[in-house]
Amino acid sequence: MVSAAALGDGGGRRGLLPVLPALGAVLPEGGLRRGTAVSVDGGDLGLLLALAAGARESDGGWAAAVGLPDLGLAAAAGYGMDLRRLLVADDPGPHWAEVVSVLAGAVELIMLRPDGPVAPKPAARLAAVLRRSGCVLLVAGPWPGAGLRLGVRSGRWFGLGDGHGQLTGRQVEVVAEGRGSAARGRAARLWLPDEHGAVRAVTGAAAAGSTEVTGVGEAVTAGVAGAGLARMAVV
Repeated sequence: MVSAAALGDGGGRRGLLPVLPALGAVLPEGGLRRGTAVSVDGGDLGLLLALAAGARESDGGWAAAVGLPDLGLAAAAGYGMDLRRLLVADDPGPHWAEVVSVLAGAVELIMLRPDGPVAPKPAARLAAVLRRSGCVLLVAGPWPGAGLRLGVRSGRWFGLGDGHGQLTGRQVEVVAEGRGSAARGRAARLWLPDEHGAVRAVTGAAAAGSTEVTGVGEAVTAGVAGAGLARMAVV
């Protein structure tokens, strides 16, 4: 058990939590506002991990994953997360809110999938905890009062031939919208991931010579995020 004291006091954390450069362009402030909750529509695991990866650049660098048993550690490392500074609570059940409340004072960022729909009152209580601690909460799915919402509006996989081969990357359009400076919305096309398992912007000729994968959808996305493979064989 790692105590909050051992990880450092989060009370002084303010400002922005860094993100990967490719994601900075789609966020209205270029980073994640500390002390806030961010909703990842559809619970896209690749986007969730990409957003969390920048935590390693912060002073403390600690992160946590709560209620995400299908989150592959190899995938987290591939996106750049420091596994030595990642706390995991796979199955907190109905006590997920208490777990998040405790961890918020000890880590920079928490990835969360609640065990069901979240009512406004518990969300408001956790919002107060986040404001005090300066922790960022990334929620896989909707969250009442989230100041920023991100999602994958469209995407396609590359690398398959005639029904067999290896997936070599996924191009997506990431969209961000919310309140305040995020009200107008922003979008960017990214490799999530590219052939090396990294996140980067899509350039004009990036898709040349690649084969679009259709009919694979969320099952493959979850599989790559869970297994952590930059190249995934499909037969």
